[in-house]
Amino acid sequence: MRKRKVVLITGASTGLGLSLAKRLIEKDKYHLILSARESSLSRFSEVPIAENENLWIRKLDIEEHKDMYDLIAEINTKLDGVDILINNAGVSYRSVVEHVTEKELEKQMSINFKSPLELIRLVLPRMRKKACGKIINISSVGGMMAMPTMAIYSASKFALEGASESLWYELKPYGISVTLVQPGFINSDSFSRTRLTQLAEKSFKDSKLSYHNHYKNMANFIQFMMRHTPVRKNDVSMTILKIMEQKNPPLRVAGSFDAWLFGALRRILPRSIYHWFLYKNLPGIKEWGREYKP
Repeated sequence: MRKRKVVLITGASTGLGLSLAKRLIEKDKYHLILSARESSLSRFSEVPIAENENLWIRKLDIEEHKDMYDLIAEINTKLDGVDILINNAGVSYRSVVEHVTEKELEKQMSINFKSPLELIRLVLPRMRKKACGKIINISSVGGMMAMPTMAIYSASKFALEGASESLWYELKPYGISVTLVQPGFINSDSFSRTRLTQLAEKSFKDSKLSYHNHYKNMANFIQFMMRHTPVRKNDVSMTILKIMEQKNPPLRVAGSFDAWLFGALRRILPRSIYHWFLYKNLPGIKEWGREYKP
């Protein structure tokens, strides 16, 4: 029988990662390795998803390099390496630049940028040896355009996009593809899991503090968009599946219509007009910078 391709998904216990895992289980043609932090592993049994011959569930905190090394070593020994790596795990901090500490910046960059690159570095030797493989990095519409109060999140995704573009050139001669999936707004409650930095949370709660209206209006806008967009996690997971099954997938793929639309606007409009248009349409922009003064 033809050997099943080995697929490693990070952050697979919730959200888009879990949606993709369910879809791939139904296909029953891959050897799946579903990974998550130790504290999140119990979510698999709640779905329920259980281990079997072609499905492993493994602990992987992507901030812990030892977890990465141990898991990739096990996969290399028992399965001859990863064939398709899906870097899905991520975190989103909401904050204006002035409200970000060095520790918060480091955590954002570590999870969304540094750790995915380290995992890629670990799987590449076996992929090069076999002269095939796919790396799929889950980026965001925030990886091609920045929004206010999302500076360090966008910075982490911009960094991932830049590194992935370099990798596309570096790995093509070895028969390895690199693809960035850029979802926009997805209908879910994930906005409730977005983290505010400590200073951002204070400003969000106190109308007298600077940037309060930035946070208030952007939070309402994001919540509205994520509750009313027709795009579901299943739609994005189907896009990822198509990439997995393509012979030569492109470097960038829009994960939703709004991602495609914003990409088109960036290409069509002169940059000065593009930024003016977005600024004028920010939610409640006339209130920004007008904090209450007794």
